Amino acid sequence: MNFKANKKLGQNFLINRDIAISEAAHAEDKIVLEIGPGRGMLTEELCNVATHVIAIEKDERLFNYLTSKLQYKNLTLLNKDFFSCTNSELMLDKVDILISNIPYNLSSKVISWLHHNNIEAILCLQKEFVEHMLATSGSKNYSKLSVICALSFKIIEIMKVSKKSFIPKPKIDSQIIYLKPLASSITEAEDNMINFIMQHKKKLLKNAVLDSSKNLNISHEKLILFLNKTPLSSERVFMLSPAQILQVARELSKLQK
Repeated sequence: MNFKANKKLGQNFLINRDIAISEAAHAEDKIVLEIGPGRGMLTEELCNVATHVIAIEKDERLFNYLTSKLQYKNLTLLNKDFFSCTNSELMLDKVDILISNIPYNLSSKVISWLHHNNIEAILCLQKEFVEHMLATSGSKNYSKLSVICALSFKIIEIMKVSKKSFIPKPKIDSQIIYLKPLASSITEAEDNMINFIMQHKKKLLKNAVLDSSKNLNISHEKLILFLNKTPLSSERVFMLSPAQILQVARELSKLQK
């Protein structure tokens, strides 16, 4: 099989079986989700140890290939866009973990999905993306992604993966990480507030909030009262910890009610 990778789908096929074996070690006796199985190397290793594997492949060419190649009784293959699948199709009430070398162009979307569905994961992501996930306040990579990840997951770096482990070869190396959901929850309103605040991360908090005022659905008077009361107003946003940013987001979301 020599399928050409679809750039629009962000395809890079794993060719290093040792990597697949390492990832699959976390699937033993579990029900596993896999996004974008590609040529099926990881899928095979998952099926060898997991109780059941639900693999979702959007590319019809690859889906047809995998259907004929992988004859495992504990495998369910779906030819769909992962994000259009129902909870029933994904068996979310039974799934233990998501394990995947996800298409890099879906990285942020998958993190958001995990955040909202409270599911643990083993993911292979581009090294630079992981650096943004793990960035701390005051660093140049600190972003909304960093804040949400710090508030939502315990993240453990497992191993680095050379770009030579994939075809076509990506421009940079990758990294496998483990994400364990934390008990803390963030509402949609709070998530939106964090997004607005972090869009102006280099500004003082009071300026970041005022610059976002049109999107906040809060009167100017209420915002001024809030900013005069909070001791964080004169701090630059990128210097605030994730907990402090969440605190501000929660207080602002209350003002919307």
